[in-house]
Amino acid sequence: MPTFLSGGTGTPKLLAGARDVFDPAETTVVANTGDDVEIGGFLVSPDLDTVLFDRGGVLDREFWWGIEGDTHETHDELERLADRAGLDAGPRYLDAEAQTSGRDIARWRRFSAAREFMTIGDRDRAVHLLRTSLLDEGRTLTEVTRTLADAFDLDITLLPMSDDPVATLIHAAEGSDGAERASGETASHASEQSDGAERASGEAASHAAAQSDGAERASGEAASHAAEGTMHFQEFWVGRRADVAIEGVEFRGAVDAEPTDAVREALCEPVIVGPSNPVTSLGPLLALDGVREALRETTVVAVSPFVEDEVFSGPADDLMRATGREPSTAGVAEAYDFADAFVLDSADSTALDRPVVRTDTRMDDDADAARVARACANALEAVDG
Repeated sequence: MPTFLSGGTGTPKLLAGARDVFDPAETTVVANTGDDVEIGGFLVSPDLDTVLFDRGGVLDREFWWGIEGDTHETHDELERLADRAGLDAGPRYLDAEAQTSGRDIARWRRFSAAREFMTIGDRDRAVHLLRTSLLDEGRTLTEVTRTLADAFDLDITLLPMSDDPVATLIHAAEGSDGAERASGETASHASEQSDGAERASGEAASHAAAQSDGAERASGEAASHAAEGTMHFQEFWVGRRADVAIEGVEFRGAVDAEPTDAVREALCEPVIVGPSNPVTSLGPLLALDGVREALRETTVVAVSPFVEDEVFSGPADDLMRATGREPSTAGVAEAYDFADAFVLDSADSTALDRPVVRTDTRMDDDADAARVARACANALEAVDG
């Protein structure tokens, strides 16, 4: 006890102050993998790595990404060579056939290392190469994550949400400078619905079967050949700085993906949902079969990433609005109908139908995070007595 559901930077920041509130040896973190991408043949798992690096004492906390003091010689040389070769700007998706071939865990999110659009440090790259090599040896992502956690001397249990591929894709509104890029179908099928994919409208994955069983929606064709744009979340957030008009969000593969046995077991413990993005950081996990049901059977405390209708950071407001949710604490409470209690900011007067603990929820350092973690513990106690 407890289990933290983690994605983005909100929950990792909370975890940074939780060690004095919750025994690390009894703490489990389940991390989102919908943001994962394959670049140049190796798998990058940003939400797993943020926790891995921070608990391992090496995270670059200025950016909450990568390893502090890392060099970038490989990344810079790739860029220099691409410039000299006159290669077009990235992100550069692999072709349609390549998106669904190769290792399953990287389906629908394969990029070329030419014009590497994510800044990857040299030591950071070594982690990704080791992860991918162990996957290619036949280990699961859960097993590989355990190996990496041991290498970084983690004092908590870190789990990926699934060993199956789930890719978070952003569907851009017509006219956005997007591209139908991220799966194995041609752009002529772009207007068809994904095979059972949930579009993150806040519906549970059990509703996803109601979606059309037509062809997958995205390919490697240019936007001029498609009625609307589809891009992986990392292109939306890193490559385009979220400067995209969002039509919807899809968790491709979620209908067929399963939470691991370790995740199912972890969800039997009291759960804390940190102040991460409800759509793209928590949505992929919530779309997995049985997860919402498991959360309804245990005690859940959620920290709002909003102060009333003001988001602390990131694109959560735009994403919630695009997927039919009110971008506010009230909207988060509606999306988290399984939550038994909430931690809200002291300035947030939102009235909820569940117990609320209020504190200053801004987290600029570990002391701030410890304050919010104590509020979470108080909220758990308010529910369980």
